[in-house]
Amino acid sequence: MLEALQPILKFFKPEHLVQGGYVLMTLIVFTETGLLIGFCLPGDSLLVTAGLFASQGHLNILLLNLFLVPAAIIGDTVGYWIGYHTGPKLFNREKSFLFNPAHLREAHEFYERHGGKTIVLARFVPIVRTFAPVVAGMGKMEYKHFLMYNVFGGFGWVTGMTLAGYYLGRIFPSAMKRLEMIIVVVVFVSILPGLVPIVRNRLRKRPTVANSPDQAEPAAAPQDA
Repeated sequence: MLEALQPILKFFKPEHLVQGGYVLMTLIVFTETGLLIGFCLPGDSLLVTAGLFASQGHLNILLLNLFLVPAAIIGDTVGYWIGYHTGPKLFNREKSFLFNPAHLREAHEFYERHGGKTIVLARFVPIVRTFAPVVAGMGKMEYKHFLMYNVFGGFGWVTGMTLAGYYLGRIFPSAMKRLEMIIVVVVFVSILPGLVPIVRNRLRKRPTVANSPDQAEPAAAPQDA
């Protein structure tokens, strides 16, 4: 079974996707940011790898960003409208074991307070960046505010990642020989923001040993006068 999947898994490696050219990378960035099925696609690692390839003259860094920045912005926009149009139906559904309309109302309130920051920061967190614009649309975040942060976040994410790979390759040309190690580091750093809260919550939930009433220290015996 695994042997049969090897060609597919090999194809989805960032270095092979980059070799597919600008159009393939554009489709991947759009899908990963705009369609719910794209959460499993590489994002950060693809962009950094593309920057590394550009540093060696295999791609044009300017053309690369001209393709991928709009793909990221349009992808989030599509995700927003998917959430926006499916949200009303979900609001009208009855509460069930798997669904609670109150969660959408909470999302609305959350995005009213923190929407812009969430949209920008979510760009740098795998999986979260796929679902954040959908939730923003479901929560009816005002579109002009969403668009402003979407453009800012999309531009910052794509150019930040591609230029990081580009200058890494320019300063250390031998980095291409350690591409797999660099991808592992990029993936680890990208999921780190999601791991920190999990570790922090587990540390907070550690049971503390407290003295029970039965274990209270005995009162000191009265001394003889």
